[in-house]
Amino acid sequence: MPGEAFEHVRKVAGEVLHAAEYRTELYEHLREVEGVVWKLERAQHFHEPDTPSWVAMVSGDWDRALALMGEMRFADDLPPRAELRRLRIVETPPTPYLQWEIVLLAARTRAGERARALHARSVRHLEDRGPLPELLILGPGLMYEVLYDDMGAHVGGRRITDPAVIDECAEIIAELYAEAEDMVAFHDREVAPLPPPSPWRILSHPGHP
Repeated sequence: MPGEAFEHVRKVAGEVLHAAEYRTELYEHLREVEGVVWKLERAQHFHEPDTPSWVAMVSGDWDRALALMGEMRFADDLPPRAELRRLRIVETPPTPYLQWEIVLLAARTRAGERARALHARSVRHLEDRGPLPELLILGPGLMYEVLYDDMGAHVGGRRITDPAVIDECAEIIAELYAEAEDMVAFHDREVAPLPPPSPWRILSHPGHP
């Protein structure tokens, strides 16, 4: 069954890397990888204190969050020889974090990333044993389960090299991606008309300072 693929991720052997080590290794691979890089994002809250635009958002300054986002150079983050295809699972109405991130991902898509949005109802049948993991697949022999703490702060990644597990996950993510909507179109319809996230909504969700 499709959901078993993600259960295999939880059970398969992998080496845990702390955040700095993970980033160094990941960027080295991203410079060399070719073909398609798959990224799956499921959690609705992340804690990103190193991103000034996020800090402005959780501080209640939406205009500054958008202005700072406009200064970010998204094309510099893209792998030079591969196409990054991001599948963002979304709950509606969006959390303050997700409202902010969808704006960010629409901008990244305009810069060359291939991000798409898929409503969470489309993956419920895969989540009998828990939410989908956060995954980054760089090829048939390398996948990372991206790790976060309870607050949503990035703490590292787990390197997985089992080709059978990676192939299972890549196949399912590709199928879900085919069902998903272009991020710019999703943003324009679902997020652009929304008012700025109110301070009480931000404070009622995890991930604020």
